Amino acid sequence: MGIKQVRALTTTLPSVTWIPLARAHAERADEMTAGHRARRATGEKHAIEDFLYDYYGTRPAQMRRWHPGVGAGLAPAPDGLAEQATWKFYMKFPDGVVTLDQDAFMQARGESVRYIHGLLTATASRPVFSGCFGLHEWAMVYRDRDHRHQLPLRLGQAETDKVVEQHPIRCTHFDAFRFFTPEAVGLNRLQPTRATQVDLDQPGCLHAAMDVHKWAQKLGPAVPGALALDCFALAGDIRLLDMQASPYDLTSYGHDPVKIETPEGKAEYVARQREFARRAAALRARLIRVCEELMGPEGAARNREAVAPFNRR
Repeated sequence: MGIKQVRALTTTLPSVTWIPLARAHAERADEMTAGHRARRATGEKHAIEDFLYDYYGTRPAQMRRWHPGVGAGLAPAPDGLAEQATWKFYMKFPDGVVTLDQDAFMQARGESVRYIHGLLTATASRPVFSGCFGLHEWAMVYRDRDHRHQLPLRLGQAETDKVVEQHPIRCTHFDAFRFFTPEAVGLNRLQPTRATQVDLDQPGCLHAAMDVHKWAQKLGPAVPGALALDCFALAGDIRLLDMQASPYDLTSYGHDPVKIETPEGKAEYVARQREFARRAAALRARLIRVCEELMGPEGAARNREAVAPFNRR
């Protein structure tokens, strides 16, 4: 690894500070992924939690790696350099301080950073919409006998189809909409595409909120460890509601349904949805700051200007 000078560090952590942080991070990550790792060893499937690993490509080994974040340096430990010195996108200064190589990271992932920044900024600019009631999961099984999960439908197929037909479907998130059954596609008031994601993602959407985990993973070593795990924790909490409000019967997992086909269920869904939106907003703002630290003040300003036409649509 070459030695070079880059932007000034904002802070340098002594080893007595960063070593306990890294150890605590690994322990927290191990605790959060313990169930998945145990099931993986036996080949057991989990209809709720597997989504976080299969869909998002989450790897427990990567989750337990602690990163200090942009601008933070790690002073040498008594027994040598921080192990991050051997990791991709890290560099060391002549005095042995190890830090993220922002220039190398932006050369490799600058386009992704700018896209993530633009998408998150546009999403954050919009009001929370809480009138979807999680019907995207219902649209994914509408008039279909081949379901993604080997779980019974708690209302049966015919009654499930009626719920879809009796409610307006207004899904804004492409990565949910693309799994609608062919018969359900035309029922959606919107027709999201990947190209219109920046124009449509809104902060009340459960999938847009879960995606803070995806974007944290994409930003990788630029994201401080605590923020990365907070994003993963939120995604897990939201996934549970996503499935509780779905047409599937989760009694085999010990979870009661959120019956969105009833007024009481709708009220519960909206209350929990708004709390998740609040949590996601705080994490989204932190990820935006990570992007802006990577881009620098001028680059961030240019990117904000580029995404401005999409704000509050």
